[in-house]
Amino acid sequence: MKQNLRKPSETRRFKFGKVDLVDLGDTTVGRMTLKPGWKWSKSVKPIVKTESCQSHHVGYAVSGKMKVVSDDGTTIDVGPGDAYEIMPGHDAWVVGKGTFVGLEFKSAAGYAKPK
Repeated sequence: MKQNLRKPSETRRFKFGKVDLVDLGDTTVGRMTLKPGWKWSKSVKPIVKTESCQSHHVGYAVSGKMKVVSDDGTTIDVGPGDAYEIMPGHDAWVVGKGTFVGLEFKSAAGYAKPK
């Protein structure tokens, strides 16, 4: 089975970004495209209505940079070539002038989906 992210089965748009989705049976793969100015608490929080992001992210950064701050104050910087795991309970934002593109393997199915 294969799907191509150039022809996603679904696209969810939000302020300063979008996530393109393809379904592979039990797994949904997402490509997040987040432009400068994107911040989870401003762009996605109004959609999902939680205080912080409750998604458990497992992914790979293709381009751009993002800062993640967990509810406990722990921070990580994610950039090109980084494989990442981000636990539920965080905020995040694009750093600099480049667009962040990340491939998501765990949280894509429910990301930015109204409850």
